[in-house]
Amino acid sequence: MVGAKSKKVKALSVGAQNYWQWYHQGKLLDEQNFYAEAAACYEKALAVRPRDYWSWYNRGKVLQALGRYEEAIASLDKAIENRERDYWSWYSKAYIYAEYLGEYDRAIQSFERAISIRPRDYWATFRKADALRQWEKYSEAIKTYDLVIELRPNDYWAWYRRGDAQRHLGNYQEAIASYQAASARDPKSHWPWYKQGDCHRYLGNYEAAGDCYHRATQIAEDDEYAWYNRACCAARVYEIDLACQCLQKAIELNEYNLQLALKDSDFESIRKDEQFLNCIRK
Repeated sequence: MVGAKSKKVKALSVGAQNYWQWYHQGKLLDEQNFYAEAAACYEKALAVRPRDYWSWYNRGKVLQALGRYEEAIASLDKAIENRERDYWSWYSKAYIYAEYLGEYDRAIQSFERAISIRPRDYWATFRKADALRQWEKYSEAIKTYDLVIELRPNDYWAWYRRGDAQRHLGNYQEAIASYQAASARDPKSHWPWYKQGDCHRYLGNYEAAGDCYHRATQIAEDDEYAWYNRACCAARVYEIDLACQCLQKAIELNEYNLQLALKDSDFESIRKDEQFLNCIRK
C-alpha cells in the first residue's frame, strides 16, 4: 500500500506541461486504480489535443470505473467521433448501457455497431443476446445465442442462457435440451440440473423433476431450493418418506421452508398423513 501511494505522489509531482506527459501520467494513475486523478490527467491531455482518441477512450473507462456512467458514455461518444469504426468504444458503451443503466435498446444498438466492425466477435454477440434476454425479447435472444454457439459450440453460458430464454417462452422441452447441453459442458454446475427440474415440474413430470433436483443436490448439497422442490415433487407422486426426508433437509438449511410447506399446495395430498405431520412438528 505504501509503495502504491508513493508512486501516486511521484506521478502527481511531475510538472507535466504537454500532451504526452499528461497522457502517460493518466495511464500510470489508471493502472494504480486512482481513477479520479487519472480522469483529471486525461482532461489535461485533451486540453492540448481535443480530438485525441486515446484520451477520450481512457477517460471513458476510468469514469466507468468511478460509476459515472453518463459521463463515461459521453466520453466514449467523443472517442467514436474521432474513430468511428472503433470496436472497443462501441463495445464499452454498450456494456455500460446493459450492465449498469439497464437501457437494453441502446445497448443492443451499440453491440450491433461493434459486431458490424467485428462480425464474428464472440463477446459482443454474447452480450447482445444477454441484453435481448434481459429486455424480454426472448425469441430474438435465442437466435442470437444460436450465433454465439456457432462461434463457440462448447460455451456453457450460451447454452445455459439459451435455456433460460426458452423457459421464459414456455418452450420447456427445448429449454431442457439446452440445459442438458450446458450440463455436458460444465458437469460441476448444479444450475442446469435445477432448471431442468423446474421445466419438468411445469410439464407435470414430477418424477423426472425430482430426479433433476436430486442431481442438483449431489453437486450443491446446501441448495435449499433444490431440496425443497424435490420434496414437493415427491409429495406430488405420494412418496411420503422421500418428501419428508427432503423437506427436513430444506428446513435444516433454512427454517423458513417450514412456513412455506405449511401453505404449499404441493403438499396437499399428504398434509394429513401422520408421517408428514411428524416431519413438520420436529
